[in-house]
Amino acid sequence: MHDVRLNSILDNDFYKVTMQNAVVKLFPSSIVKYEFINRGKHLFPEGFDVALREAVTKMAELKLTKDEKKFLARTCPYLDLPYLDFLEGYHYDPSEVKINQDGNDLTVTVEGLWYRTILWEVPLLALISELHYDMNHMERDSNEVVMSKTVEKAESLTKLGVNFAEFGTRRRHSYKVQNLVMEALNQKKDSTFIGSSNVHFAMKYNVKPIGTHAHEWFMFHGAEYGFKMANELALEHWVDVYRGDLGVALSDTYTTDVFFRQFDKKFAKLFDGVRHDSGDALEFADKTIAHYEKNGINPLFKYIIFSDALNLEKVEEITKYCKGKIGVSFGIGTNLTNDVGLKPMNIVMKLIGVQAPNKEWIPTVKLSDEHGKYTGDPKMIELAKEFLRIKD
Repeated sequence: MHDVRLNSILDNDFYKVTMQNAVVKLFPSSIVKYEFINRGKHLFPEGFDVALREAVTKMAELKLTKDEKKFLARTCPYLDLPYLDFLEGYHYDPSEVKINQDGNDLTVTVEGLWYRTILWEVPLLALISELHYDMNHMERDSNEVVMSKTVEKAESLTKLGVNFAEFGTRRRHSYKVQNLVMEALNQKKDSTFIGSSNVHFAMKYNVKPIGTHAHEWFMFHGAEYGFKMANELALEHWVDVYRGDLGVALSDTYTTDVFFRQFDKKFAKLFDGVRHDSGDALEFADKTIAHYEKNGINPLFKYIIFSDALNLEKVEEITKYCKGKIGVSFGIGTNLTNDVGLKPMNIVMKLIGVQAPNKEWIPTVKLSDEHGKYTGDPKMIELAKEFLRIKD
């Protein structure tokens, strides 16, 4: 018996909530499919599928509490009130999740209405990660070590004078470790720690929930409207819903170069900044600064959120490089919530298909700035590269 479970319906990344709000409004009848991708080729012990199914079944009992609803209404005034009412009545439906195990291989897929299934990805990854360490009987660092490591990191980041947030839900060691990390980050009053991507922990520790949208927002638009229109329409729809709030644009779903070709002066002025999630961080900074300057915008009035596999050395290097050129902020994930003396898992869950009105599945594609992070049907990847004139 492995008692691994979620404690709150808000134990999820904030961008899932912000995207769900937009999906309920704009795409209430879209049907999609997600798939678990085991990038790290991890082996799963016998009975893993049964334990995961048990944890998923328990998620049906979760519901938004009155206090959680009040927190969202107070902290996130840009979320529509009808959406908050919808979330109050929302329940996870475990039948949307298919789990299979063949030897040491695990397959997990999610299928259903997008506005309902959008919340599964992050909790499923967090549960898979926690169960992996639990069922393999792997001993982590003590609570004291986890907290002292976190305090040291927070002190170093504060010395650098950079704002940073905790982004580590999806690959956390466990709920308990993420809680210890949040406790440690909130100990110092003069810290540059600004919030968490996890809505439940943001509420618990009274900090800001942080996030806008994920790759799936752009991937859906690519499948629905075609690759050439994907970035532009994804941004346009975001602006239609949020009217200037939540103004950080994710740049690398179809490569940064393609993104900047479509991130015209209107979007460059309207969005507060961009998020970097793959490829060379310093190269990305140069491209972003050049793009703002070309559009007559002072880059110092804008900022980049860096969120790609960060550690202290990377943060320091990026901070020094960008100083006096453009604003910076950092979202640190695995290095905070899974630095416990064990190897962190390398797992993701991606939107893999959107159902067309004729019931045919249109495969989605992500063309990251790192080829190793390309995801999608190989034929569709080649087609997207051709359409977008991307040369390897």
